[in-house]
Amino acid sequence: MQKTLRIGMVGYGFMGAAHSQGWRTAPRAFSLPMAPELVAIAGRNPEQVLAAQHRFGFVDSTTRWQDLIDRDDIDLIDICAPGNVHAEIAIAALDAGKHVLCEKPLANGLDEAEAMAEAAARASERGTFSMVGFNYRRVPAVRLAQEMVQSGKIGNIRHVRAVYLQDWLNDEESPLTWRLDRSIAGSGALGDIGAHIIDLAQFVTGSRIEYLQGHLRTLVSERPKLGESKGLSGRASGDRGAVTVDDAALFTAQFSNGVIGSFEATRMAAGRKNAMTIEVNGSRGSLSFDLERMNELRFFDATTDPRTAGFSTILVTDPEHPYLEGWWPPGHMLGYENSFSNQARDLVFAISEQRMPSPSFDDGLQIQRVLHAIETSSGSNGTWSAVTFPPASKEL
Repeated sequence: MQKTLRIGMVGYGFMGAAHSQGWRTAPRAFSLPMAPELVAIAGRNPEQVLAAQHRFGFVDSTTRWQDLIDRDDIDLIDICAPGNVHAEIAIAALDAGKHVLCEKPLANGLDEAEAMAEAAARASERGTFSMVGFNYRRVPAVRLAQEMVQSGKIGNIRHVRAVYLQDWLNDEESPLTWRLDRSIAGSGALGDIGAHIIDLAQFVTGSRIEYLQGHLRTLVSERPKLGESKGLSGRASGDRGAVTVDDAALFTAQFSNGVIGSFEATRMAAGRKNAMTIEVNGSRGSLSFDLERMNELRFFDATTDPRTAGFSTILVTDPEHPYLEGWWPPGHMLGYENSFSNQARDLVFAISEQRMPSPSFDDGLQIQRVLHAIETSSGSNGTWSAVTFPPASKEL
């Protein structure tokens, strides 16, 4: 019989739904060496976690994440909870001999991220592995861009520009959710969506950010509180509370190979729902990706006749493209949820082959150092800040 990889999940919100979809679908799209099995899910609210158990397809549920770690029939802990509990859960799971998938960013601060990376290093010596969930690097067009850069298709990299724009907080009367509380979320747009474009820029270029200059702004300083009584649960009350995270993040960066980059992340760009773009310019051409056209990669070949040169559009849906061996015939588009199945695929293969998945907790720690350097620079009126490096994984 095929060996199983038994999953225990912490968290049942947006990311819990996305990860569950990925686990359910991966073995139906790909031929995996281990079959993921959804065993149990944990969450604080008894009624909601029970509903999530049935909706997501888990066998069991609990209100204590510790129960998942104590169970002998769970091999991997998938952490989809807010950042303030990442470190405690991940370290306990790794020390108990369970593999870990942890949503990004790795933690809410450097001390926690360092402790998580240390726990991951100890666990790896015993054959227990961990990965950070940066799902956008599993979009086939992004992976193709990375392969084209690494093969020298656009020559020596000169510039990177990455932008991530959303507008769900543009309304000043939007309620004060946990994502606006620094003690729970760690940061605002910077960690929530800025972490994604930091990871993508480093992943596609194969180089790490070394120095940066950053600016953070809180554009709306207070918002209506969520009602705490039964009658107001989930709705804004009449009281207002302070927003303790950033609404917008801007920074420029220099990479270790001399590449320069510019970055912007905000959740207050009216009209932009989930607009993430990255462009890489090289000596022989350029690549451009837009998440809102996620099956396409734009490519400019600077070596062609200038009279007919221009950006061409690669429709990334052929079986020769990354991850497409498991999906649909050419021209049949993939969506957001497929990136989580591709992520599950990569993690299952890494565990089966007894190797550290990518991005590792060391990679997550490095991104945490970038986030910390941006905050440091912004707090020092935009002065340049250095990014210290953890031990590098073999691949970005």
